[in-house]
This record gives sequence, C-alpha cells and structure tokens, in this order.
Amino acid sequence: MAIAHSPLIVLDCPEPGALARFYGAMLDWTIDVSADRASACSEEGQQGRCLSFHRVDDYRPPTWPTQERPQQMHLDLLVDDLDAAEAAVIELGATRHPDQPGTSYRVFLDPAGHPFCLCLN
Repeated sequence: MAIAHSPLIVLDCPEPGALARFYGAMLDWTIDVSADRASACSEEGQQGRCLSFHRVDDYRPPTWPTQERPQQMHLDLLVDDLDAAEAAVIELGATRHPDQPGTSYRVFLDPAGHPFCLCLN
C-alpha cells in the first residue's frame, strides 16, 4: 500500500517564476507562478509530473563537483541528441558546467545554479 501518491520535486531558488519558465520551456510543460512559489507541470498536472520552485531569500547554489555546498539532488533528463539539447537549454538560460566527467551525458547549471544532466536516451 502506497503512503503517498505522485512525488513532487521542490527546488529552493531565489526567483521561482524564472526557474518555472526555464523548466517549463525545456520540458514543454505548463507553468503557474505566484509571489513566492511556482510550478511546471506536465499535462497530467498534480497527478502527473511536476516540479515546484520555492523562494528562499538567502539561497546559495550548490557547488559541484565539490561538496562545499552539497547539491542534495539533481535532475537527469533523457535526450535523443546531446548537441541539439545542449543548444536548446543554453538558449533557455542554462550554463554548461566546465567539469564534464562523462561522454554519454553533459552537466549544466539551471538559472539558479542547480546542476542537472542531459543524458543520452
């Protein structure tokens, strides 16, 4: 018996609306923005897949690959073409991290500094 239903991933950040727009555009999901919170959700909404973003005034992004400020979590996004996906996320506001330890994936930072990976499907 499940204790909970679909998980909701919540990311702390300084600007929830900006991060919701970034992930909403990257995933082609619907965004909803309020003063201190925002979300990006698939068509299934709360019963499907969602990312939520909460404002933290003293937010400090994680450092990666060092553990000075641990990342605590990250997203791996499956893609069919790494080069095309890289160009698209950079256009949306991501930054390619200078440390690229693998060949089948690439590490980026979202506009708030959270690491995420684009991984070959």
